[in-house]
Amino acid sequence: MKKQNDANRQPRVGDPIYSTNLLELIKKQASRADSTRSLSKKLVAAIKKSDMLRLGASSEIGGKNETLVNIANELRAITPLCTSTAWVIWNHTQLFHHTCALLGPKHVEFLAERVSNADWFCQGAGAGTEVKGTRLKTGMRLNGVSAFASGSRYADWAAIIFNMHSPEFTVVDMKDPKMRVDPTWEAMSVRASSTDHVYFDGPKVPLSRVVPMPFKDREFHRNTKHPVINQRYREDWVALSAMWLGAMASGLADASFKEMTAGIKDRIAVFGTKMADRQSIHLNLGRARSLINAATDSVYSVLRETDERIAASIAPTEQDYFRQNSAGMQAILLSDEAMKLIQRVLGGNGLREGGNFERHFRDFQAMPLHIIPHTDRITEQYGRLELGLETTNPF
Repeated sequence: MKKQNDANRQPRVGDPIYSTNLLELIKKQASRADSTRSLSKKLVAAIKKSDMLRLGASSEIGGKNETLVNIANELRAITPLCTSTAWVIWNHTQLFHHTCALLGPKHVEFLAERVSNADWFCQGAGAGTEVKGTRLKTGMRLNGVSAFASGSRYADWAAIIFNMHSPEFTVVDMKDPKMRVDPTWEAMSVRASSTDHVYFDGPKVPLSRVVPMPFKDREFHRNTKHPVINQRYREDWVALSAMWLGAMASGLADASFKEMTAGIKDRIAVFGTKMADRQSIHLNLGRARSLINAATDSVYSVLRETDERIAASIAPTEQDYFRQNSAGMQAILLSDEAMKLIQRVLGGNGLREGGNFERHFRDFQAMPLHIIPHTDRITEQYGRLELGLETTNPF
């Protein structure tokens, strides 16, 4: 049998390309970011000077047009260093993808300017969000509040869905004096993610930048008669988001596993027994390693599959959409189980000695709870689809 050339094999996980010069800075500020609930200003400026905010933008608007796999590699590398940093970059990347899909070819110049400026996008759409738009002769005035707007204190623009009785979409300049951020995020996870409330106190946007927000808009974007800037925008932003978060979860679990195994090799358990000699340790390590491998393989296989579909200009289907979502969901669930095994192996002594696991574990809790990869959101609708019933979730 002919041996496969290693140089031609596509790795399951690759090294980051665009964030390499940022990784040390991200790592150095992580502990302080966790305690102060804010990324360092130096890091925010460095991210904006890099290409990190341009990765998911297509070449038509001056973006890097990177593959989904390579974007996952970047996020996966950053996540263990500072999950809050990875979280806000992940959030921007998915939201700007959705913004480009909704605004479409008519707004190429506006979007190209945002990419050129490396503008940062946020959007609040969580529970408690309610924004109303008043149509004027010269624009649309917005009033209300959006919740769970990750990255809002670092952002240049806020995307918003408003007038929910007949939904519309637009983006608002965060420098507008009638925009403000209320730092309401006091969670134990991703503390520096600025997942805050954004208040719209009457900013006005041009009507030319207001577009309809269709129910189940993924169906519009994948319709080949519907114009898009680039084939990548036929892929749904929610599905991409779930997969990238799955890659981030497996990266966090993998880093936690490696730190744990390095720490227990010479540790002595009760009665002078070496931990590395205990059979129960071997069982838990083997199980955790298997879970992390399965999580990584699951999500990367579908990321790669999606990249191939984009390259072939094939529009996705509803089956593809749920395959993507479920891959991200399952990667998170498998990683969740691995994180609990790692905690069990570390035990009281491992936690007492410090290290990064406590922060990793806290940050991880935000992943399975997020609405996008949440098992309750995905599995019920996936089950309907498998029975030939219509899916009813708007995203």
